[in-house]
Amino acid sequence: MHPLAERVSDALTRGHLVPDGAAVLAAVSGGGDSVALLLLLHELARAGRIRLTGVVHVNHGLRGADGDADERFCRELASGFDVPCIVHTEAVAEWARRERISIERAGHEVRYSVFERVLEETGAARGAGGHTMDDQAETVLLRMLRGAGAAGLSGMHPRTDHVIRPLLNIRRAELREYLAGEGASFREDPTNQDRSVPRNRVRHELLPELLRYSPRVVETLAREAEILRHDEDHLASRANELARTLVQTSEGASLLDRAGLADTHPALARRVVRDALAHVSSKSPGFELVERVRRLAEYPGGAVDLPGCRAEEDGRYLRLTPRDLSHGSEPVGQFAYYLNVPGSVAIPELGVTVGAELIEGAEREGRFISAGREANQMEVALRADVGRVLTVRNRRPGDRFRPLGLGGHRKKLQDLFVDRKVERAERSRIPLVVDARDRIIWVAGHGIGHDFRITNDAASVIILKVSLLGEVL
Repeated sequence: MHPLAERVSDALTRGHLVPDGAAVLAAVSGGGDSVALLLLLHELARAGRIRLTGVVHVNHGLRGADGDADERFCRELASGFDVPCIVHTEAVAEWARRERISIERAGHEVRYSVFERVLEETGAARGAGGHTMDDQAETVLLRMLRGAGAAGLSGMHPRTDHVIRPLLNIRRAELREYLAGEGASFREDPTNQDRSVPRNRVRHELLPELLRYSPRVVETLAREAEILRHDEDHLASRANELARTLVQTSEGASLLDRAGLADTHPALARRVVRDALAHVSSKSPGFELVERVRRLAEYPGGAVDLPGCRAEEDGRYLRLTPRDLSHGSEPVGQFAYYLNVPGSVAIPELGVTVGAELIEGAEREGRFISAGREANQMEVALRADVGRVLTVRNRRPGDRFRPLGLGGHRKKLQDLFVDRKVERAERSRIPLVVDARDRIIWVAGHGIGHDFRITNDAASVIILKVSLLGEVL
């Protein structure tokens, strides 16, 4: 057995990832990491450690003929190992639009959803992904830049439910060397070079720079993630124990004992608050919002509005109440805040921050920002000549908008919300970015104005982004 296969076998055993002889499916995109995963799992199957029962491939519907060629490659690869290839074609772009998330995030959610579905349909015990130590280091850096806590900095776990990642202790370069020794081919995804994607910028720009200072930075980051993962597991267990005495539910709300929470160490109290919020809101609050709720226990009085819920004092308790959009949510009053370009501004009424990043024309070539880019409805690119001081506000009576895609025709903002089936009470909670003449540049989550679209591939652009308060823009 190849030494790498022995290391994978050891990872399966030490992490209790797969019972001996269990059925395993391999997620294969056609790229080098996933092809190496398939070959290594095949070696383990020949040794009787597992049963390799199939290949799962997701065609994201994003790359046209190239994506179809990846699918054919994976089918042929599976056929060579005499295992079935289960292919799912998913409209990832549509998923991203519907959920108002980035294409990259949507792709991750789609792949995980497909994997879980296929595992249930086939009865396989585990699905294996080809994430490497390099992927782990990139994940840690990305989360560090966004301001994640210990849970986020613990990176990817070797096992999440029925999905395992047995290559987290192996470098990408080791896998490429293994493939070369086996004479195995794989496909290169050109989108991995697109530096408008944050992970690709970390991979091609930040990590190489860090390697100049510490040649083993990848191993160091992966080790730190493992240490934090064990610390987080212990603290999470302690927080769960405390929650039994500090948290109770009543009529759909969560009630937190104020005095008990105030007497709890912040490291545990934050986890109790974060988990309690997760029960009443589908939105994941950042550190600052969790801290504001925790401080409310120490210094009672007032309330905190968070994405998807509200926290307020209720006698000896803090009451966390969900905002269920299916039954309408409480509208907010009018607000308006100046936004410098570049810069950011907090919108406390919504629990979000709106940021503006200026990308000069010469810099765009390295960032691969395309004209008309709007891959993520909460992060958009537009022309840079809109001014250096913008305003973020909510709707006003009579607002009109020239949405991109309607040929420049004007439309009442009210009609846009009706067409998009936006709940009446929720309409005042949608941030609008306007220029000095009060022209609507961007309706967050619903598109940019026709007049502000990018028309020159070489021109400077502005990136506008909405993030939860407490996240790093």
